[in-house]
Amino acid sequence: MSRPAVSERPATTARRAFREDVWNLPNVLTMARVLMIPVVLWYVVSGTPRDAFIGAWLYGATAITDLLDGWLARKWNLISVFGKFMDPLADKLLVMALLVYLTRMGRIPPWIVVVLLGREISVTGLRSIASSEGVVIAAGESGKWKAALQMVGIACLVLHFPHRVVPFWAHPVDLNIVGQWLVLLSLVFSVTSAVEYLWLFLAAVEAQGQRKQG
Repeated sequence: MSRPAVSERPATTARRAFREDVWNLPNVLTMARVLMIPVVLWYVVSGTPRDAFIGAWLYGATAITDLLDGWLARKWNLISVFGKFMDPLADKLLVMALLVYLTRMGRIPPWIVVVLLGREISVTGLRSIASSEGVVIAAGESGKWKAALQMVGIACLVLHFPHRVVPFWAHPVDLNIVGQWLVLLSLVFSVTSAVEYLWLFLAAVEAQGQRKQG
């Protein structure tokens, strides 16, 4: 007489589901970005033109993996809770670490970094509250411009030294000054997008309250 199959324990099933949720290619790329942060910082702090170039190249590579892991997650239907948490966190950790180190090296004014980090913390907290209330706030155009300008600006600050980057122009361009202006411009979009997030949040909460009353 055959014995009935023993069902798998819930704890074992949960652990297996968590492993499958974490260990996929998009999430591995995301975690690789986090592991690359100290490597990028090491090259930035070294301070030589050659190391600055390597640091900027590595920073650019992390930006490419950020686009790649999101595309793979959507294409292969591998969107996970872990990925939703780690992907934006990895980006913020890299940007915050670089801005803090670049401030220490005197490449960017501290007040700009304070405002940028304050904005990131405020918007992250706002989106967390919105999520707990069942409200989804999508990124607007200002937020996308902020991210793009910030990425290019930080890359210029990492390169730092004058380089000949303009075709048919013999004089080198001070990339540190270019980077400061780009980050300053991203600050304008950063504050604008934060106001947009707040406005959308208040409107969504008000609409949700009216639906409940109705």
